[in-house]
Amino acid sequence: MNPLDFLIAPAHAQAAAAPAAGGMFGSLFMFIPLFLIMYFLMIRPQMKRQKEHRAMLEKLAKGDEVITNGGIAGTVSNIGESFITVEVADGVQLRVQKGAIANVLPRGTLKSA
Repeated sequence: MNPLDFLIAPAHAQAAAAPAAGGMFGSLFMFIPLFLIMYFLMIRPQMKRQKEHRAMLEKLAKGDEVITNGGIAGTVSNIGESFITVEVADGVQLRVQKGAIANVLPRGTLKSA
């Protein structure tokens, strides 16, 4: 008997645990519902928003009143392939990327504000 046995209890081997039933197929069937829940709660709504945003940008025309992601409101004065020129005041124009357009406002919104 070792003198350290009085201070630290010796570890004894335990019987091995039985392997989990089901194995690979059980864990696989757990991930399928998890993936389906994640798809319907996260992935599908995001794809729908992207599709709506793309359609909004394609319908954008000169004279539309828009708000950018940064909160700048103005009227579209020129549309390029990847950039849009937005007039924010008389003679003040900003070039922004098409993707930076957050929303299209109804006509007359900026004049009433």
